Amino acid sequence: MLDTTDAVMAALRENDARPYGRTRTVTAEELVDAAEQFEDTGVRSMALLELMEAYEYDGERSKSPVVFARILKLWDTDPDGFGEWARHQVLWRFKWVADALKDTPDVPLAAIRRWHTELRDRYRAAGHDLQPYYAQRYHLAVQTGIGVQDAYELWAARLRSELSDCHACETRARARHLIAAGDDARALEVLAPVLDGRSGCEQEPHLSQATALLAQLRQGRLDEAVSGHLAGYRNSRGKASMLSALGLHVEFCALSGNEPRGLELLAENRGLFAVTGEPAALLDFLTGVEVLLGRLARTGHGDLAVSGSAGTTWTVDSLLVHVRTEADALAARFDARNGTDAVGAARRARLAVEPLLAEPLALGVRAAAAPGLSAAPAVAPAPRRAVEPEPEDFTALVLRARELEVLGHPDSDRLWKRVAERVEAAGFVHPESAELGGPGRLRAELAEQRAHEALQRDAYAEGKAGLLAAADLFEEAGLAGSALMCRTRTLIADLDESDGDGDVKGDGDGEGSGARRPDWAALDAALVRAEELRTGGELTDDDYLIVLQTRAYAAHHDLVETLPEPAAEVAERFEAAVGAYWRAAVELGSERRAATSRQYIADAAARAGRLAEAETELREVLGRLDAAELPWHTPRVLGLLGQVLLQGDEPGQAVEVFHRALAEAVRWGDDSYPFAPTYMMLGHSCLRVGDLGGAVRALSEAAARYDRKGAEAVEEAAQVRLQLADVLRDTGRAADAVAVLESVLLDASAARLDGRMLAQARLDLARGLSELEEYRDAAEEYLRLADQVAGWEEQETHTMVACEATVALARAERWDAADAALARAREAHGKAPQVDQLAATLRELVRLTTRVKGAEGLSAALALLAEADALGEAAERAGMEYNSWYLRGGSHYERARALAVAGRHEEALAEVERAIPEYEAGGGQAESPRAEAVRLAALIEGSDLGRTDAAVARLTAGIARCEAAGLPEAAEILADLREQFAGE
Repeated sequence: MLDTTDAVMAALRENDARPYGRTRTVTAEELVDAAEQFEDTGVRSMALLELMEAYEYDGERSKSPVVFARILKLWDTDPDGFGEWARHQVLWRFKWVADALKDTPDVPLAAIRRWHTELRDRYRAAGHDLQPYYAQRYHLAVQTGIGVQDAYELWAARLRSELSDCHACETRARARHLIAAGDDARALEVLAPVLDGRSGCEQEPHLSQATALLAQLRQGRLDEAVSGHLAGYRNSRGKASMLSALGLHVEFCALSGNEPRGLELLAENRGLFAVTGEPAALLDFLTGVEVLLGRLARTGHGDLAVSGSAGTTWTVDSLLVHVRTEADALAARFDARNGTDAVGAARRARLAVEPLLAEPLALGVRAAAAPGLSAAPAVAPAPRRAVEPEPEDFTALVLRARELEVLGHPDSDRLWKRVAERVEAAGFVHPESAELGGPGRLRAELAEQRAHEALQRDAYAEGKAGLLAAADLFEEAGLAGSALMCRTRTLIADLDESDGDGDVKGDGDGEGSGARRPDWAALDAALVRAEELRTGGELTDDDYLIVLQTRAYAAHHDLVETLPEPAAEVAERFEAAVGAYWRAAVELGSERRAATSRQYIADAAARAGRLAEAETELREVLGRLDAAELPWHTPRVLGLLGQVLLQGDEPGQAVEVFHRALAEAVRWGDDSYPFAPTYMMLGHSCLRVGDLGGAVRALSEAAARYDRKGAEAVEEAAQVRLQLADVLRDTGRAADAVAVLESVLLDASAARLDGRMLAQARLDLARGLSELEEYRDAAEEYLRLADQVAGWEEQETHTMVACEATVALARAERWDAADAALARAREAHGKAPQVDQLAATLRELVRLTTRVKGAEGLSAALALLAEADALGEAAERAGMEYNSWYLRGGSHYERARALAVAGRHEEALAEVERAIPEYEAGGGQAESPRAEAVRLAALIEGSDLGRTDAAVARLTAGIARCEAAGLPEAAEILADLREQFAGE
């Protein structure tokens, strides 16, 4: 019942603790009505100020002026009824009203200027500097485009005052001015204190992170842009007050080649299309959305289904028309009000920007929306080499395609596609040419190429059927040798092992091998038939080598399946098959196939642990390819060499080799190259050499590459993201790590992940949220995880998770839920004891209880510590291993803190003095907690009991011990406290 002023004030305090959003806003409106029943200016003004704040941060800023008018009326009639905080807020919120008027196109320009005058006069009368007044004039000048530089100088030259916008917000405004002037480098320099966390406020650094995104892209500061997007978007998602920032994040996705991510942002924020209370912010948002939709429409995705305002099914094209119409109308209203075209011009300038990167920027997060889009570069990349020319003459085109295919040249596929297009064109007539051969041969060759393409997509059944169809066509054309080659290849087409060369299409990424076994009877028969045809001159040298390669591939597959101790028969067959392939390739002058045979040998040696042998083989292969001028075959050799070096504890060399492998694969346009696992191994190599930034970039790219493979690689992508999150956390980018983990768990594909991987992701997310002090969300993740692991056979995990959930809930001050989680932890501990973990949880509960409840929480705190002591005693009796010195020392230490808070200082000192010898029992590893116990003892002794001489003596001994133990930071802390007491 809100029938007293105290009840209304209590309700206002409760509402103030709620997050901004519709619930808080509606409640604030109700509380204004409740306050009106009292003739109490203090209560009424507080209710109105709460409502104004709710509107400010819930996308209803245009309503603020009306509320403020009621506040001013109260102020002018009864200023003494306002408390100190409310008095300051009245003056502060003159600026909120100025912004609201400026950002509402229906408010006349003259009215805005009158308000500026009112603000100036009120500030002057109250004895405040006019820097905020000049700031408001500058912000209006930016929107109108009139006198911008003069207004900027009048504002920027003045010193900040008590009523100036917060330092972070003013910094962002200065940076935006520099960006508009084309000085990205200086703008980012100005923004540095906000971006690195030295300056902030309710909406910072999140607005500045969005502001900096495109400038960072243009300046090549890509890692910072990725981090700013991940962390900034997390804190802006779904918030009407962050509408402008969300538009910038969507625009960033479009201009960095991350259109699928941009579509996910639309889906997650579709409710914001309905925001009407912030017209300027809505215009910013719609313009960012239009950048994304325009990009998709221009690249042929107009029919793609997308998320827009509720109540309608949208495609890219239809939403683009809707957004463009709405935004154009809004811009026109602003320009009509301002009498200039500045708003429309700024919007057109944003829409005219082309993608800023040649390739998609790997963000590390999963984007499930329209996964096919992620394979498309932001812009056509610059050619990395001169491509093979396409002869106009059809016969010459086919002959060149055949020649390049024998060489394994990457352009052969492109030439064969041109051949197919020419054959399928209306009016095509097959030329009469002995070199070209008849139409039957060409039909067979094109069928073979289609089979290649299917196998590259891992469409094994389609590929095998295609090879068999090609074989029949070759047979009909009288080319028995080519028919045999195609049929032989079907015998290994679905073995899950990469041949490292590319002739056996669909060769995967080289990650493990499948359970299929080769049909050696058929392979032996194929070899016999090949020798017969070769003797009769019916089998070309290259087709003969492909038959031998097929046998080598199958033998390698068998060997890998039986490692580390293959049967003698398997080893002998491998040596015979690969040896025959090698000798024939050398004899027939095929360096390309000779290199492939040595790769099999090197790979087998590496898998068997003979790393030096493998490295020697691979470096020799690289030398032979270089001498033969066949550089397009080096990427896979380099990739395998990188693995060998990484496995051989040479990560520095591995980094260099992996970079070279990737660069060469891109240079030669080898789309079948295993980019995803190579980037993953590059990330691991970077980690080993301490290049955490390089590891983040490589693992992010690996995850994006796995995403492009679709459902078949969901688990690999998730595993890489877990590794990426670990690295991000290690580099201090906890918010980025959380964004990556959320993208794994919130994606629909998470249901297909291994249960333990899913549990690890959720545990990492919960811990990351706790690190960000988002305790409520962390607790929810812990509880979901506890439910997930409750049925596991090994219940230690359940105990651990329940303990961590308890702490998170307590930190969120959800005490009833924390008690329930603690009961769950106790029950799980009974089944799978985790003495140290549960005792640590009880001690942390003591710390939190004492902090929140003070002396009133002493009884509960002491009971929890008694329980912790009992855990240790029970463990002693049961002979269980646990950290006895840490448990006992920790209990004494926390009991001392709780007693000190309750004012029982003598008892507190006695307790902490009991902790010190317990810690000493832990040896060198216990010196740090012992030093902290000494600090607490001295603090109680000197500050609470007034025994400064004893405290100084205790600290002096403690400092000497810390220095001897190699703990300079602890020694410095004790020395600072000693200096404080000595001064007293």
